[in-house]
Amino acid sequence: MTTTTSAASSLRALGNSNLLLTPIGFGAWAIGGGNWEFAWGPQDDNESIAAIHRALDLGVNWIDTAAIYGLGHSEEVVAKALKTTSHKPYVFTKCSMRWHDDRSIYRSLKAKSLEEELHASLRRLGRDSIDLYQIHWPNPETEIEEGWAALEKFKDQGKIRYIGLSNFNVEQMKRAQKIAPITSLQPPYSMLRRAIEEEILPFAQANNIGVINYSPMVSGLLTGKMTAERVASLPQDDWRRRAPEFNEPRLSRNLRLVDLLREIGKPHNVEPGVVAVAWTLHHPAITASIVGGRSPVQVEGLAPALHFRLTGEEYQRINAFLASNPV
Repeated sequence: MTTTTSAASSLRALGNSNLLLTPIGFGAWAIGGGNWEFAWGPQDDNESIAAIHRALDLGVNWIDTAAIYGLGHSEEVVAKALKTTSHKPYVFTKCSMRWHDDRSIYRSLKAKSLEEELHASLRRLGRDSIDLYQIHWPNPETEIEEGWAALEKFKDQGKIRYIGLSNFNVEQMKRAQKIAPITSLQPPYSMLRRAIEEEILPFAQANNIGVINYSPMVSGLLTGKMTAERVASLPQDDWRRRAPEFNEPRLSRNLRLVDLLREIGKPHNVEPGVVAVAWTLHHPAITASIVGGRSPVQVEGLAPALHFRLTGEEYQRINAFLASNPV
């Protein structure tokens, strides 16, 4: 048996904000396109726009992007999608990763640099303000305080509604808290990346910090669409070719895990990726999960994650597999 509710009745407040989020949001990393360091290969912008429209039509009410995704291109695609829909989703983006003319990436949390980034994101997104503006990485670490103080200033100016952090550890969050409250944290979290369970999630719960996790399906690995052959044929500029989970000895174990997720999902008529997302949402500290989609078909396959929830028994079956099949 699964617990199903309407998307509206399962909205959850994000930390100390008045943002009420659907359990999953549209992740716009992959739609940034190719030809940059962390690309997923070339993408079709029209398909990306159609994917966003489908997600919004199915009830998703927030989009997460970043300036660095496609070196500004993801934000531009999101803006094009929002100009051609009546839906008004929350829009979240991120700062701190910038690029030179040769498309090489550098990082800065200097106040002046973040101000330039914010204005560029507002321009690309075609917005007067951003619902949630997040420091993408605590890098350079010596500039955390300057960067967080700058975001609080932008919030006071009305250019940002709420401010959050991504990829920060507890010690780094405590440093930020001395300057201004943290609305949200965006960490990686999936059944293959569980490091945040020990300290970070309990800290977030204790401090009313909302958590929106990214890569719940491990960048497509747990969707049920990935095979060893497909991994081998990924585009040369797809960063996943270099990722440990997509290479042996881990790949074979991970594909066996997908078989289990398929087995659990089948009676409920949901894909393995939906089960993977539901596993992350089972943790009480997780507010909502970022789910990427590059086409309307992908989005439709993953939309049941708005409602599907694991039973305690199903959750334990997955955890038992992970415990008995370590890397």
